[in-house]
Amino acid sequence: MNGVDLFLLGRTLMKIGEEAMPTESIGPQTTSTRTVLVVVADLRGHAETSIGEIAARTGLPQSAVSAAVGRLRTVGAVVTGPDPVDRRRTLVKVAPEVPERVTEVRAAPIDGPLAKALGTDDPARVAEVVALLETVAARLSPGRSREPGGPAAGSSG
Repeated sequence: MNGVDLFLLGRTLMKIGEEAMPTESIGPQTTSTRTVLVVVADLRGHAETSIGEIAARTGLPQSAVSAAVGRLRTVGAVVTGPDPVDRRRTLVKVAPEVPERVTEVRAAPIDGPLAKALGTDDPARVAEVVALLETVAARLSPGRSREPGGPAAGSSG
């Protein structure tokens, strides 16, 4: 495997993950799931930050970050407020309690979209790949436990 292969694998996994996200109850959205997840990933590493700082770190347009933060605020995943030092800035932080929507998204199974991507209906083959993905995630993902299948310590929605 080389860097290009790894990048393309990451894009494939991202698409499978997006397909696994439950969307039935959220209605039409102007911000993509991918954008929201990029913002969530950034918030994991920055406890309290501004929309402009998220935009600078992620490369997303500030308007897209604002829309994603709005979507996350609507479901209770983040809280926002004015920066006490510079009231022109809005600070964003992960909500102290995990909202129901975040719990629902985290509980969404990946088996169906993964089986489709693998081109198989064999549950054993899907389970094998899920176990491999859990191992990779446990070793590489910040904020996750180091045990495959363990809870995601400190994760945010």
